[in-house]
Amino acid sequence: MQQRTIGKPVEAVGIGIHKGKPITLRLEPLEADRGIVFYRSDRDREIPLSVDHVVNTAMATVIGKEEDHISTIEHFLSVLYAYGIDNIRITVDGDEIPVMDGSAISFCLLLDEAGIRALNRPKKVIRIKRSIEVKEGRKFARFEPAEHASFAFDISFPHPAIRKQSHQYDFSRKSFIEEIARARTFGFAKDIQSLQSRNLAMGASLQNAIGLDGRKVLNQEGLRFENEFVRHKILDAMGDMMVTGYNILGSYSAFASSHKLNHALTKKIFESSENYELVTLEHLKNPTYEMSFA
Repeated sequence: MQQRTIGKPVEAVGIGIHKGKPITLRLEPLEADRGIVFYRSDRDREIPLSVDHVVNTAMATVIGKEEDHISTIEHFLSVLYAYGIDNIRITVDGDEIPVMDGSAISFCLLLDEAGIRALNRPKKVIRIKRSIEVKEGRKFARFEPAEHASFAFDISFPHPAIRKQSHQYDFSRKSFIEEIARARTFGFAKDIQSLQSRNLAMGASLQNAIGLDGRKVLNQEGLRFENEFVRHKILDAMGDMMVTGYNILGSYSAFASSHKLNHALTKKIFESSENYELVTLEHLKNPTYEMSFA
């Protein structure tokens, strides 16, 4: 399997969930071995995707430095992970990726419009070689060696509309679109005033998030999946893993993990060559894994 980029430039406009301002997102192809590159057109700043470029994980995954940062990259990156995109230029004219409907399905449609182009270099992936884990109290995120990529997530909230939820997802582009991509981010009405006092969630609405009061889901249309909340956590985790710049061959599992813990896990991968190796799919000789990108 060869490295991938998109077939043609495409654009979309959406609202940033934190600043509430319209943002234009433009995607452009890049040649082999260029990687995933973000660009702030309003500040003329390029930010290559890298674990070392993550500067904040409090409310979203943020890369860059000081004012030259881009927030809420995880939803879009989950789609690059699912589609196996290795090289792409992502331009925004603000400090966020637009939230669209709070899920990743709009980005899937955008990549479908752009198409996928194979390049003249073999695709590389990170292969997990031994179990690695990060913890924070009862919360954890873990990778274990496996012949196939998978994501398993458990959450527990006291809210009656959530409670305990679990989901196991065997990675493929097709199953991502069917099981994960449409799961929306969520938030609690009681937190909105506090967030907005800090200039956060200024663009949040029931059009781009699941809203909850003290008892129920506020969205009139209800949930897209019975366990939509935990499915969205898998979406976030996939995007956070894509910050490495590569797909990862291994089994991810987590309980109540956050962007912070996911980032700690990606950093731990690179702490030792005993944790991982960077290999071509040709070297892996794993046709089932290769077919998961079809």
